[in-house]
Amino acid sequence: MWLICGLGNPERRYIGTRHNAGFAALDLLLHELGDLKLCDTKFQGACVKTRFFEESLLLLKPLTYMNESGRCIAPLSNFYRIPPERIIVISDEIELPPGQIRVRARGSAGGHNGLKSVISCLGTENFPRVRIGVGEKPEYMDLADYVLGKIPPEEEKTMAEAYQEAAEACLDIISKGVDKSMNLHNAKRK
Repeated sequence: MWLICGLGNPERRYIGTRHNAGFAALDLLLHELGDLKLCDTKFQGACVKTRFFEESLLLLKPLTYMNESGRCIAPLSNFYRIPPERIIVISDEIELPPGQIRVRARGSAGGHNGLKSVISCLGTENFPRVRIGVGEKPEYMDLADYVLGKIPPEEEKTMAEAYQEAAEACLDIISKGVDKSMNLHNAKRK
């Protein structure tokens, strides 16, 4: 079984914000895999089970808010006995330009509090992640205000394409392996 987690904040006011890039990409996955709905709530998260490429797949949105995402992901993965190398986490990334994605097999949180929580609760950095570039904050802005701000209209098309590519990258990790997914997706939009 695989677990794909989109990170974000659950309230409606966060829809369309940079910090909810993980939720947006997961929404596309739900649509592509058959208009699935997150209806099962377990361990402070909304999830649904399906199959892809002859694999059982669990899609998850933690409802704990971004900075506590690990409190949902770790118990759920323990319950289903999903090892960290089969947990794919999708998140926003301020170190990448808007619309660029980066696939990694493992790594640090890089200052991302949602990833810090996941790493802390899983007890390892060894899980694949797909990071979606939202761009660096302007110098005059507070980081929280920037990532919780709405994506500007001029970036919406670019970000929609990035969500689509992030969704494809997740499925490529499952069907082709993380290295192949990195080769396919990290070279784009440079």
